[in-house]
Amino acid sequence: MHASAGPVVVGLDVGGTSTNATLLDASGQFLIDRMVETPSCVLQGPEAALDALAGSVEQVLSLTGTDAAAVRAVGLDTPGPASADGVISSRGATNFSLPAWYGFDIRGALEARLGLPVVYNNDGNAAALYAHVVHFGADAFARSSISAIVGTGLGGGVIESGQVVKGATGTAGELGHVHIPLDGLLADGQQVPKCNCGFSGDVESVASLTGIVKNLLPYWLTRFDGHELAAVPIDKAARLVRSYGERGDPLARAIFEQQAMALGRLFTIAANFTDPHAFFVGGGVVETVPEFRDWFLGKVREHTVLRREQSETVTFSLVPDLDMAGARGAALAAQALHP
Repeated sequence: MHASAGPVVVGLDVGGTSTNATLLDASGQFLIDRMVETPSCVLQGPEAALDALAGSVEQVLSLTGTDAAAVRAVGLDTPGPASADGVISSRGATNFSLPAWYGFDIRGALEARLGLPVVYNNDGNAAALYAHVVHFGADAFARSSISAIVGTGLGGGVIESGQVVKGATGTAGELGHVHIPLDGLLADGQQVPKCNCGFSGDVESVASLTGIVKNLLPYWLTRFDGHELAAVPIDKAARLVRSYGERGDPLARAIFEQQAMALGRLFTIAANFTDPHAFFVGGGVVETVPEFRDWFLGKVREHTVLRREQSETVTFSLVPDLDMAGARGAALAAQALHP
């Protein structure tokens, strides 16, 4: 960590239990090379959360010895759904379930609390922007990409000419709720997967931890009689599937191949809408051993159907520095508007 003599922007990635913060200077260098976490307090409501966010800014400035007067703007991300301007959905959002959050303008409230411009993105869009900029570097503003981030749900983002595509209501890039063809994806006797959003057969119903719990693991346990995960409560067993996949366990690999196929079909659809230069995959798969990461990304590519011209141009890669990607992407978005 080190201080900057010039202007900086702060990046804040807000989760259910913690906020990760970073600093970016005018040269494009991040002044922090690790996660700097503080309690987010979002489960205590807006006032406690705003105080906590102000504390996160103070801490990251203190750690780097940066003067508060050097801060030009703050980049903020949260899980959705929220508007393009950072108004939480009228039904709440992931981790923002208290009624006090319904329809709450978290961007505007933080801006008033700090007395600084605040630029908002959802967490998937922020991570997607970071992946795009790291991958393309100086060419970022002349390139496009699609990112899919597999977690409890399926997040992601669409980047066009180096800019986040937000859409009219801020819900562009909700890739998890895109319907995909299921023919050839589901095994014999496997029911059509259902998503918590109410859809059936969308990407998140397959490629997410929730999809493993609700749809994939219960089925595959019936195909691997006597598997040791059958003796573990389903929520815990679902979280263990990744470690089994790393070891080459056939049940786990069957689950992850279905997830890779779902992402490949999503990318096939995306290729016909935006024709991007790159596809990025993030989530827990990034935090696995190299063999499994390479196998999974290879399966995603195998199931992405591209035209010959696209195949010669498009790249497939993993979202880098995933734990820090949200905060760093939020900072990049703020810097773009407040250089």
